[in-house]
Amino acid sequence: MDGVLTPSQLNNPFLAQGSRLQPKVTPSPVSGPAHLHRLAGKCFSFIESMYKYEFCPFHNITQHEQSFRWNAYSGVLGIWQEWEVVNNTFTGMWMREGDTCGGRNRQTKVILTCGGSSKLAQVSEPSTCVYSLTFETPLVCHPHSLLVYPTLSEKLQTEWDEAEQARYEGLITEQGYNNLLRDIFEDAGILKSQKVKVKADVIGPSKTHDSLQKCTEDFNKQSKEIERLRGLLTQHNIPFESNAHEVKGRVGVAVQDQHLRGDNGLIPGLM
Repeated sequence: MDGVLTPSQLNNPFLAQGSRLQPKVTPSPVSGPAHLHRLAGKCFSFIESMYKYEFCPFHNITQHEQSFRWNAYSGVLGIWQEWEVVNNTFTGMWMREGDTCGGRNRQTKVILTCGGSSKLAQVSEPSTCVYSLTFETPLVCHPHSLLVYPTLSEKLQTEWDEAEQARYEGLITEQGYNNLLRDIFEDAGILKSQKVKVKADVIGPSKTHDSLQKCTEDFNKQSKEIERLRGLLTQHNIPFESNAHEVKGRVGVAVQDQHLRGDNGLIPGLM
């Protein structure tokens, strides 16, 4: 069984106590695919066994025991925090900082799947205090509807392109590439920012590359020096080996862009 509630219903003092639960933290701002933003401000209910679940996209998830007991449980299973991203795809919505549960806070991952209407379809608890919800909606039926790259600003898309190129040319490690992507996703509001914690750990200036731009500048300087040395070797007829990897140029990013870019598949008026 499922239904849709509105924020005004959630704040109605005459509803069950679970509808007036106060979250521990403020939900993160709405983010991700623009065509999913229309779900903000709506809530979807689902009853399974003795519990009623209420999922409010970009807000929170609550659980209410359907019982006549005087102390029937009603609590928060998670508050909207961030997206989960894997291989340029939004794979889930993470709701964290829910009610305390055995020394930890409850949290829920919401998986979006294609369906004829927007509704909660399944609820499970794969591990203690960690829940999994399946939310069906026609808004994700297009194969490109959950791609990350098209949701980014032009500036952040350029930064991602540069990071791809730097990884392809071997200028940065895989960890460095993932760190750059993390920064891009945080700037886009897709992931919850951790930059405050990083700044607190910085004691002094670092001699390592602090940005992709600085890394690229150093690489260009080194390339010019290599060309100068090659010229000297050639002038004195001294044989040397060239790096075959250098001739690849920007072919890798051109191919990668075909994977990153995509149509979000939004159909006007679809809900």
